Amino acid sequence: MNSPTPPPDTDQPAWRAQREALRSLHREVLDEPVPPALLAAAGHVDKGKARQARWMRWGGMAAGVLVAFAAGWLGSHQWSVSQQAGGALARAPAAREFVHAASVAHAVYAPEKRHPVEVAAAEQQHLIQWLSKRLDKPLKVPDLSAQGYALVGGRLLPGSEGARAQFMFERADGERVTLYIGSLDAAATPAQAGETAFRYSADGPVPSFYWVDRGFGYALAGQLPRDALLGLAGAVYRQL
Repeated sequence: MNSPTPPPDTDQPAWRAQREALRSLHREVLDEPVPPALLAAAGHVDKGKARQARWMRWGGMAAGVLVAFAAGWLGSHQWSVSQQAGGALARAPAAREFVHAASVAHAVYAPEKRHPVEVAAAEQQHLIQWLSKRLDKPLKVPDLSAQGYALVGGRLLPGSEGARAQFMFERADGERVTLYIGSLDAAATPAQAGETAFRYSADGPVPSFYWVDRGFGYALAGQLPRDALLGLAGAVYRQL
């Protein structure tokens, strides 16, 4: 079966005539050279695009360097902070347990009327020798008479690092403070071993000031205003 022959393109002569008419209408413009102002404008556009491309390349490189630097600094800073935080968390429980135990021991024994201590102040020499032997450290009882407190006595208490001692002092109006002493593992408190700076704690039934010196912790606890308790802690520290 033969394919049908397509009809002749009757519009082609008309289209060609229209194209020739348009060309003849603007022929003088087509034959003119491009105006210098237009060439200059096109050149500025090309230069601008090239400059923009260069800035984008350099900006991208600079941004990459900046991001890399920031990421590196942030990573190292976070690592440093995490190391410091990890060290603080590693040693905090020992000191926290110590000062909390001192506060609880004060709350338990300070209200006692008949049996506040195991060994009374009348046997002070025996008390010191006994507790020094149990703690494996020569102990000394501070004299707080200048601050208005007299020794009531002391007792032996258990602790996470071994035996601990408590000395109790009483004011004429019946107000009592206690000095709590015990070993703190230097490996568990590396930043605090050797420190003598006072630290205030309200962790527990009563507030306290505590410090660490040569692997031993000291906590003075009592239901007193902070300044008054700090003054007593200073007096204790100067005598130990």
